[in-house]
Amino acid sequence: MNLFVFGLGYTALQFIHLQGHRFTSICGTVRSIEKAKALGAAGIQTCRFDGKDFDHAILQHLEHTEALLISAPPAEGQDPVLEQFSEALAHAPRLRWVGYLSTVGVYGDAGGAWVDESTPPNPATARARRRIEAERKWLELGASASFAVQIFRLAGIYGPGRNALVKIADGTAKRIVKPGQVFNRIHTEDIAQVLMASMDKPSRNAIYNVTDDEPGPPQDVIAYAAELLGQEPPPEIPFEEADQTPMARAFYEDNKRIRNTRIKSELGVRLRYPTFRDGLQRLFQAGEAPSARKH
Repeated sequence: MNLFVFGLGYTALQFIHLQGHRFTSICGTVRSIEKAKALGAAGIQTCRFDGKDFDHAILQHLEHTEALLISAPPAEGQDPVLEQFSEALAHAPRLRWVGYLSTVGVYGDAGGAWVDESTPPNPATARARRRIEAERKWLELGASASFAVQIFRLAGIYGPGRNALVKIADGTAKRIVKPGQVFNRIHTEDIAQVLMASMDKPSRNAIYNVTDDEPGPPQDVIAYAAELLGQEPPPEIPFEEADQTPMARAFYEDNKRIRNTRIKSELGVRLRYPTFRDGLQRLFQAGEAPSARKH
C-alpha cells in the first residue's frame, strides 16, 4: 500500500515510525527545505507544500496513493489541502482510504459530562470552528468519491519526547489546578493502531474519537510523572494565578469526558495504554527523561 501524508508533524512521524513497515512507499509534505533535508537523511521522502505553493511532484504521487493521511491543520478560512488538491484527489485512481486528523476540541465545553461521536459539535474557539468546517468539507468530498473518508478526533497527544516526564526533566512542568477540570489524552502508539485498524477496515464517512479510557485532572498527570522519576512534584498553582499563554488558558475553557467506544466496537482496537499511568510507565521504562533520574 502506498501512503501519502499531508503534514509530516509529530503525530504523523510517530505513525510512520511505528507502522511504516506496512507500506510499500511513503511520502509526505513539509513546509521548509531544512525539514526536508532532515527527514531525507532519515530515509523519508518529502515534497514541499507551505499551504499555497507546492512541489508539483505531489500530483504524481497522488496518482499512485492508496492511503492518504491529512495531518495539516486548516488555515484561516480554508483547508489548504482541499484548496489545492481536491480535484486531483477526486480523480486519484488508486485512492481507497483517507484519514483526517481532527481534535476533540470540536465538542466544546460539556461541563465535565461524557460526550461521544453522536454529540453535536459545539466549538468554542475559532480554531475548533475551522476544524469542524474542514471535517465537513472532507466528508462532503468522500460522499461522492470512490474512497472512504474517516475523521479521527484526537485527544491530547503524548508519546516519546513529548510527555509529562520530559516536562519534569526540563523544569517546564506546572501543576495547575482548576477544580472539576479534566482533560482527555491518547498515546501515539494507540493513535497508530487506530489508523491502521481503520485502513484494514475502511468505513465511509466514519467519525472516531481517539482517546484513552480515563479522563483526568491535568495536575494528576504531572504528579504521577514526578513520582516515577523520584522527584517532588511542582507546587500546585490555582488556575486563576497561573501564568499561561492565551492558547494554554483556552484549553481550560473546555471540560468534557470523551467516550471511545466506537474505536473498540467498530475497529476492534484494544488500547495498549488505557490510562495515562500505563503510558507514562512505559515511557519511563523506555528511558524517557534520563537526566531527571540523576537529580
